[in-house]
Amino acid sequence: MIKAGIVGGAGYTAGELIRILCGHTEVELKYVQSASHLGEKISKVHKDLLYLELSFTDVDLQDIDILFLCMGHGESTDFVKNTKIPASVRIIDLGNDFRLQDNTEGFIYGLPELSRSSLIGSRRIANPGCFATAIELGLLPLAARNELPKELTVFGVTGATGAGQKPTEDTHFSNRNNNLSNYKVFTHQHLREINETLHKAGDQSMKQLDEKFPFDLAFVPVRGCHARGILINTVIRTSKSKTELVDIYKSYYQEHPFVVVSDEPLFMKQVVNTNYCFIHICNDGNRILITSVIDNLLKGASGQAVQNMNLMFGIAETTGLRLKANYF
Repeated sequence: MIKAGIVGGAGYTAGELIRILCGHTEVELKYVQSASHLGEKISKVHKDLLYLELSFTDVDLQDIDILFLCMGHGESTDFVKNTKIPASVRIIDLGNDFRLQDNTEGFIYGLPELSRSSLIGSRRIANPGCFATAIELGLLPLAARNELPKELTVFGVTGATGAGQKPTEDTHFSNRNNNLSNYKVFTHQHLREINETLHKAGDQSMKQLDEKFPFDLAFVPVRGCHARGILINTVIRTSKSKTELVDIYKSYYQEHPFVVVSDEPLFMKQVVNTNYCFIHICNDGNRILITSVIDNLLKGASGQAVQNMNLMFGIAETTGLRLKANYF
């Protein structure tokens, strides 16, 4: 059995991670740390986990094989630098601290559909961001062929859980309910992560990242009025036909169990509560719409983290992950 520990156990992603690991046939969850809830039962925070007898503890790095970091952005760096972590303990960070090429600290970017062979047997993985995952999966097949157009327009809607557990003026229920709003237009923190990943997919030199990108990705993120799920619409122009593009996408994802290219238009609820990404392509002449949908807490966070853990330890990639959504 893989013995796992979680640091930063009170947030949404940690809650999902606990739920998955408790049902994982190859994992024993040894402890969940939370400084703010030390000593309290986990079910006091994650109220559906009444069946779980575990309480929040302090950090304990003994007798575990893997450590999941579900900490606030910036906190993982301090933890890794200031904590004596045994060499035998593998790490998956769900924050954004180690995703970029100039601050990896030995972490591999954990998008299985791009780097599966590198993730197998690895020691440290930086889990991708939720928006980044949905956008990258929608564009990887073209990026891998160096066929991304110069200009890409991306519109994405995310659920309230993407903003974390603590409400702010912009994310509080009274503002978000029955409402939509743009935020971080053209400046979202996942943009550099997305650019680096798409460059890597095309086997282009990382040195180009300090210069002008060969493609210009304009990203408009939108706060949705739903709890969970991301829908991404990417508009491009290309000389390729829809049939050619669908064939390219289906061929690229043929060996990847959690990405499905659909012949029918998509809606977000198809993937909520699953680790899937569904993709659909439609066209109007040479104008192409690529739609990708994921659950921001699963394929966009904790589900992908477990998928990466499975690859780390050489077990079936799909182990412990839900295959069907709670449709309604």
